[in-house]
Amino acid sequence: MSISERDARSVWHPYTRHFDSPKFPVITGASGSYLHLESGEKILDAISSWWVNIHGHSHPYILEKLHEAAQEMQQVMFAGFTHPRAVDLAERIIALYGRGVSKAFFSDNGSTAVEVALKMAFQFWQNQGKRKSKLLAFRGSYHGDTFGAMSVSSRSLFNEPFWPFLFEVQFISSPIKGQDDVLTELANLYAHHGDDIAGIIVEPMVQGAGGMIFHEVDLLNAVLSYVKERSGLIIADEVMTGFGRTGKLFGSHHLLVSPDIVCLSKGLTGGMLPLGLTLAGDKVFEAFNSPDISRALLHGHSFTGNVLSTAVALASLELLLQEENLDKIRRISDMHQSFVLKVSHPLFHNVRCLGTLMALEIGDLEGSYTSPIKESLHQYFLGKNILLRPLGNTLYVLPPFSITDDELNLVYESILDLPKEFYR
Repeated sequence: MSISERDARSVWHPYTRHFDSPKFPVITGASGSYLHLESGEKILDAISSWWVNIHGHSHPYILEKLHEAAQEMQQVMFAGFTHPRAVDLAERIIALYGRGVSKAFFSDNGSTAVEVALKMAFQFWQNQGKRKSKLLAFRGSYHGDTFGAMSVSSRSLFNEPFWPFLFEVQFISSPIKGQDDVLTELANLYAHHGDDIAGIIVEPMVQGAGGMIFHEVDLLNAVLSYVKERSGLIIADEVMTGFGRTGKLFGSHHLLVSPDIVCLSKGLTGGMLPLGLTLAGDKVFEAFNSPDISRALLHGHSFTGNVLSTAVALASLELLLQEENLDKIRRISDMHQSFVLKVSHPLFHNVRCLGTLMALEIGDLEGSYTSPIKESLHQYFLGKNILLRPLGNTLYVLPPFSITDDELNLVYESILDLPKEFYR
């Protein structure tokens, strides 16, 4: 029995309708910008395997540091103990992010980093004797699949079975071109619910899974300023926008307004191992800093601060900050910009880029995540040995920084050569 057949018998895959799913390609290895298939073919990974492999697969330096750490220890209980790599990582991330953050709370992935941030935001007020039960979020947002993260994500097909169990969130328009009304929405919400609003959660500059929605910087600054002036906490979900993806080290670095709480994951470890971080400033931390145990943040995970995950995160950060890698980010950003400026195709619309992310819409102006074009496009590009996984009719390219000019040009050419059958 083949691996694909065994998989079909035993494995339940994420975001998958198994009723009519084909047998999945079997990946037996990965290196650089490529995934290696059981068949001997290789696939160009143009989306960094769900946006995590910022340096490419199997990077030798990250592997070296993983091996080095594994020879010393693998896991340490993080309640009541610490270890050098966790401390080093916290110090380096805090210094790198800046903007007043001073503490790092460890978890396992992006969704748990968001859960921690939400707990911090609500308990911050409760510890001061104020019960603020509402958060603000943008329509079309996505912050993860755990219950708190689902609550602050737009109501959709993905979380519909759980709507009765999600806490109330006030959704407002995204700060995009032509949506100046968002400030009026904010004013109305604060007029009716101001005393109950704990803060706002945003994906700074780009709403990722919601369709690569790009924010207008000035309008986003205005929204965040409005909330901050009314003492609301700002949570920056930088799970996708962190570590060079937007052309700056973090999405919030484009903004004048600094967040109070920050969520990090994905590129944090260069895609090698799971890890989440939630950063906070002294204002937030001090609200929990009490001899009263009930005011502590009573949250944790078995693998909090995992030795191996922190080791590879440190290695990934070292690589990221090398001038050679910063040049790669600039090179990809410039290539995306050149493609966006010169592409002229009557069946593409809203062609856009920010940093190492390029996106465009194909066909239907009203396409959604469930648009039938999604799977057809995915399979078409796999047939070209390129991994692209559209969000409905939104096709995006978010490559590892290891991608070469020739490889990226191949991706562009494959997009421009799409057969007319995809334009409906």
